Amino acid sequence: MVSNKMSVRLPLFGFGAHSGIEDAAGLLHMAQQADRDGLDHFSLSDHPYIGDRVDAYAAIGFILGRTERIAGLANVTNLPTRPAPMLARTVTSLSALSGGRVVLGMGAGGLWDRISDMGVPRLSPGDAVDAFEEAIVLVRKLAGGGPPVTHLGRHYRVAEIEPAPVAAPPVWTGSVGPKSLAATGRVADGWIPGHAADWLSERYRTSRPVIDEAAAAAGRDPREIGTVYNLPGRITERPLPATRDRDGRWIGGSPEQWAEELTGAVLEHGASGFTLFSPGGGTQDPASLARWAREIAPAVREAVAKERGREPSREA
Repeated sequence: MVSNKMSVRLPLFGFGAHSGIEDAAGLLHMAQQADRDGLDHFSLSDHPYIGDRVDAYAAIGFILGRTERIAGLANVTNLPTRPAPMLARTVTSLSALSGGRVVLGMGAGGLWDRISDMGVPRLSPGDAVDAFEEAIVLVRKLAGGGPPVTHLGRHYRVAEIEPAPVAAPPVWTGSVGPKSLAATGRVADGWIPGHAADWLSERYRTSRPVIDEAAAAAGRDPREIGTVYNLPGRITERPLPATRDRDGRWIGGSPEQWAEELTGAVLEHGASGFTLFSPGGGTQDPASLARWAREIAPAVREAVAKERGREPSREA
């Protein structure tokens, strides 16, 4: 089970995939292998306006039913097409069915031309972020049991709806702009930097303080909000002469180079986890995914545990 107390957790390791219908059998096989190899999560993109993609939440539910320990998330949920009250029912049901193996990845909606093609009313950027924050709050209200919920917000209204008797899953956001980043600081458990930015990027250096300041202003400890990186790159047999390009972006290297870089990201920059993608941003090949799970992740976990003075473990 993925903990929302990410600051006390060993780094999370997962993989991301494009959920094409033609690749469905291969996706299941990769998720099952990742589960056996000890990865923490898999993530699927959520673009319901693309006809050759499987529905992200249908795929997550199917995969969770065929695995034992790995958690699933939409990276990130296309919120405008999934109203918050129904999204709350979806994620709490998945959590109950899987033993808590679900993370709620949340976004305000980016491709509005395509989103509006689905019959969803277009929101201004500011309203979209307001709806995003309100949705996270409402999902939490509709989880964890308790009395019926009445919520009369700007974007969502429910009257006397019983919460599910299941805790809300951790919420990771894909926030980019200042207003959305501040919302992450107030209400989320984790942040996935946009555009595959990493811990050495300008995007991270300018964005993370916005999250931390908003968290502190809301009375939260900013350290409780983890940063989980979408990380594309090659895994090579031999060390590369340079592991970053001219612009400073990570391009990969040997398992030893990956392990050294990611251990530093955790210990020196506070990284909470990593989701592996191919160099082009899609699904990694099975051989690279196996090396990620069997060589790189264990090496980083062991190095971090040694530095922190405890035995490596997958539990919080």
